[in-house]
Amino acid sequence: QVQFVESGGGLVQPGGSLRLSCVASGIIFSRYDMAWYRQAPGKRREFLARISAGGSTVYGQTEGRFTISRDNAKSMVYLQMNNLKPEDTAIYYCNTMPQNAWGQGTQVTVSS
Repeated sequence: QVQFVESGGGLVQPGGSLRLSCVASGIIFSRYDMAWYRQAPGKRREFLARISAGGSTVYGQTEGRFTISRDNAKSMVYLQMNNLKPEDTAIYYCNTMPQNAWGQGTQVTVSS
């Protein structure tokens, strides 16, 4: 079965950075486009970034602050987040595109 395990979240001050990681299992990782999403309390899940199997990237509204990358040998996808703002506080998830079952995500809290 497909499984995603996200990590790297935490509490960070405004203006800080975090690097999120996600390891995927149960799929031939290198064949899939991968994406990051987030969901803030009371809000719908939001698309952040996508990286194709070939490495092309597409970003949502966080373009310029967030960078998605992948390591096919490790079945991992990453999200480098810079200049974090309080409104970035959310649970962050990775998934394939099209989507499979969701993992538990990793909590990011941006607060002073």
